[in-house]
Amino acid sequence: MEKDYREAKSNSEEIELLVERTKLGDKEAFASIIRIFEKPMYIYCYHILKNKEEAEDALQEIFIKVYEKIHKYRPNMTFSAWLYKIAYNYSLNQIRSKKRWFRFIDRYKYDQPENPSQQLDGQTTLKDFLNLLTTEERHIIVLRAIHRYNFNEISEIMNMKPATVRKKYERLRKKLQTKEVKEGGTVNASITKSI
Repeated sequence: MEKDYREAKSNSEEIELLVERTKLGDKEAFASIIRIFEKPMYIYCYHILKNKEEAEDALQEIFIKVYEKIHKYRPNMTFSAWLYKIAYNYSLNQIRSKKRWFRFIDRYKYDQPENPSQQLDGQTTLKDFLNLLTTEERHIIVLRAIHRYNFNEISEIMNMKPATVRKKYERLRKKLQTKEVKEGGTVNASITKSI
């Protein structure tokens, strides 16, 4: 446990050093930042935008924004939380501008089987669960369950109070557990236990 803490602290210090070098115009330092965060940022964008091409485009745009705004970063929050905050805002803007939410609702209504027995053994995949969630709920789940941010960090990213994030997360867990009970299955159990 102590080793993990030392590694995380060392990694955090390394990232802060790269940020300071980037602020001074070191493009290699920024390339290192991209290498460190590229994969987790892509995964985050993909889970939120639900499209490979859009996630790839978002990744490029987010890193451009980060480079342009890096001089505004202050270490009162972790750099990764600051980065995810930019990604969160960018993703919300993408969703709003394309009205993805309304298309999702329409698609969801028509894609549902007429009776539950048409679903494969009552199993629900993680993708199916994510499709049931609002944009805000998906952000909370992805940040908490996949990227393992704590409630304080999520609150900084999403501009909410930590208590609000915690309450929304608990409601979300109950929502998914209720769905698990209604549909049953081992996949459902493993999904809800992981969050």
